[in-house]
Amino acid sequence: MIGVGLKSAIPTMLFLLLFGAAFGQKYTVSGYVTDSLSGEKLIGARVFDAQRNIGALTNNYGFFSITTEGGPLVLQCSYVGFKPFASRLVLDRDTSLHINLVAEGVQLETVEITGEQDIAQNAQMSAIDVPIETIKKIPSLMGEVDVIKALQLLPGVRSGGEGTTGFYVRGGGPDQNLILLDGVPVYNVSHLFGFFSVFPADAISNVSMVKGGFPARYGGRLSSVIDISLKDGHTKKFHGEGSVGLIASKLTLEGPIFKDKTSFMVSARRTYIDILAQPFIRLASGTPGLQGYYFYDGIAKVNHRFNDRNRLYLSFYGGNDQFYSNVTYKSDYQFSSYTSESKSRLGWGNKIAALRWNHLFSDKLFGNFTATYSTFRFGVGNDQKNTQVTQGVTTSDRFAYNYDSGIRDLGGKADFDWYATTRHMVRFGGYGTRHRFVTGASRLVAESPDYKLDTVLGIDPIFATEAGLYLEDDFKLSNRQKVNLGLHGSAFWVEGRFYNSLQPRLSYRLLIDGNWAAKASFSTMYQYIHLLTNSSVGLPTDLWVPSTASIKPQSAVQGAVGIARSFKDLGLELSVEGYYKYMTGLVEYQEGASFLSETTDWQQKVAQGNGWAYGGEFFLQKKVGKTSGWIGYTLSWTKRQFDALNDGKPFFFKYDRRHDLSFVVVHEFNKKVDCGLTWVYGSGQATTLPRASFQGLINDPSQPSGFPVNVDYYGERNGYRLRDYHRLDLSVNLNKERAKFTRTWSFSIYNAYSRRNPYFLQFDYSAEGKRVLKQISLFPIIPSVAYRFKF
Repeated sequence: MIGVGLKSAIPTMLFLLLFGAAFGQKYTVSGYVTDSLSGEKLIGARVFDAQRNIGALTNNYGFFSITTEGGPLVLQCSYVGFKPFASRLVLDRDTSLHINLVAEGVQLETVEITGEQDIAQNAQMSAIDVPIETIKKIPSLMGEVDVIKALQLLPGVRSGGEGTTGFYVRGGGPDQNLILLDGVPVYNVSHLFGFFSVFPADAISNVSMVKGGFPARYGGRLSSVIDISLKDGHTKKFHGEGSVGLIASKLTLEGPIFKDKTSFMVSARRTYIDILAQPFIRLASGTPGLQGYYFYDGIAKVNHRFNDRNRLYLSFYGGNDQFYSNVTYKSDYQFSSYTSESKSRLGWGNKIAALRWNHLFSDKLFGNFTATYSTFRFGVGNDQKNTQVTQGVTTSDRFAYNYDSGIRDLGGKADFDWYATTRHMVRFGGYGTRHRFVTGASRLVAESPDYKLDTVLGIDPIFATEAGLYLEDDFKLSNRQKVNLGLHGSAFWVEGRFYNSLQPRLSYRLLIDGNWAAKASFSTMYQYIHLLTNSSVGLPTDLWVPSTASIKPQSAVQGAVGIARSFKDLGLELSVEGYYKYMTGLVEYQEGASFLSETTDWQQKVAQGNGWAYGGEFFLQKKVGKTSGWIGYTLSWTKRQFDALNDGKPFFFKYDRRHDLSFVVVHEFNKKVDCGLTWVYGSGQATTLPRASFQGLINDPSQPSGFPVNVDYYGERNGYRLRDYHRLDLSVNLNKERAKFTRTWSFSIYNAYSRRNPYFLQFDYSAEGKRVLKQISLFPIIPSVAYRFKF
């Protein structure tokens, strides 16, 4: 009996010995979190040990690392829209795990702050992740799902105008938004003169936005960071999805090249406006030739996993907008004939590429190395040739004009995530970029029997180098206090001039209880490039230009405070924030100047000044259940001051709006039917109008007594307000699963009650000859339909 007792006790004694050896020592459990079906990385998933109250969020490549005491451990992992994962293990050595999460049967369609899933727990403020499935459910203009327009529905974000993709964050300009596609800056995000963005939603896996409390790893812009990640490609099976809409069609394909090792994703979109409109254009113009407009996008990505420590990614995006007009006019007379050929073009587009290598140096140190290429170009031109044949003698003349501008970047960066301890998560790295600016080059060609002219006007391209280093630590002071502290240093070399800056960043969170948290942040930002934008509504003729000896960099200081609350029983999250931002080095065209004005050097056309933005934001969102959505409200003021404008007096920024309100609801009746509703309201934006008009005389040698003209007198800049803006959009999606694919008919109504919202104002003359001010509206009620499919 004694022998039997000793024998049965041996396993228990061995376990106690092993447990005793493990207990008190520190070990690391690390690995990746992915979607079990597609193999896609899950960004911001929370991996934690609830017993020890420690955990980590996966980075942009799905990697996590936790260092804790050895012994029994229940490791849990959660991500919005996926079933929770839990695994019991005895931690007696460094352990590597690959966690595959299974998607929930019911998807959660709303804007989520993924990861910790509790807004009160995170030190970061003024940041939101936007799931792509949510964006696809929101009503859209002409059925085109649009990432940027979904972001415009968030508090603190202003739209640039009716139906456009331009956006202004907390009083900043459009150039102050850093838009990253797989880590590469995109300089122009607009198709169709700003009405659609360049990002096909079917090719995107994750979208996140930061508008304040910027972590030190971000730099180069003042107002916001939009970080967009492309799909890596399905690693297990071949899949595809696409849509056919009123103005464009798109198709995305993805699948494994070598199963669980190498995968690909390709996506393409093209509008067919030019093809559909051709017969009507020819009928209306009555002249032979081709006239039209089109845009397209092309995306490709390949990723390869060498092993658990090394992965390689190659991604590419190319997009273009092109307006063209090729018109031929002919006339015949008794002894001669005349032919005129005119070719016009207007185009702009982006091309970007990225080559990234992930390397896991240890269970605690993750590295990412990226080589980047990005370019944006804009061009407009006309070429006209006239030919006359008279009694067998041919004479001809030609006039051509072309204008081009753009920016090109070649760069590289290294980013490291170091999971130092359970209390410290450290990020550090550096980057370098070689910029090439073409700030406007014009070519003029004139030919006739008597003369020939071929000349190029403009200044030579400007080259500049930008570099930076950063260090950031996200750490716990205690169970109630969490801090993100960082420093971003940058430098800029251009034309013999050297600029540099040190930018401290701080975010702080104090837990009041388990559900309430108080937050505060402070950040300084520097920006060495500028965007010259005409104040009038028009084409993408914006010029990207560098800081120079006479044009100083932009800078901003922003502070914010707020409270956050999680109502877990109701599935609600609430955040209220107040902010103040002061900006210097802002650039505006001087009065009457534009990209085509007579002065060749753009530096002589601009003025620099300061700006202020302050206000409050309210955001309440429902994250779970068949009905989800949010309410966002912003109360804000935005002003500018330039010595050379408005007599040096401060004035309201064009996109200053006192009140902005958005209401978004998505409801799923069942798996076959879901619907969406969006209602937005905004105070009238500022504009400049003449206060008085009088007749004057202009002296002209050909007119002895001069001739009369109307002269307008302008008062305060942006001293007039347009009418308030409001709009209701509706959508219904009808889904049906077939044997080999799923199809969706999507019906939407833009501006359901056909509100005549102001686009801009202009002066005209009434039938009685009186000068009157007229409002120009763009979009009445617009119904649309799209057919979507997945296989």
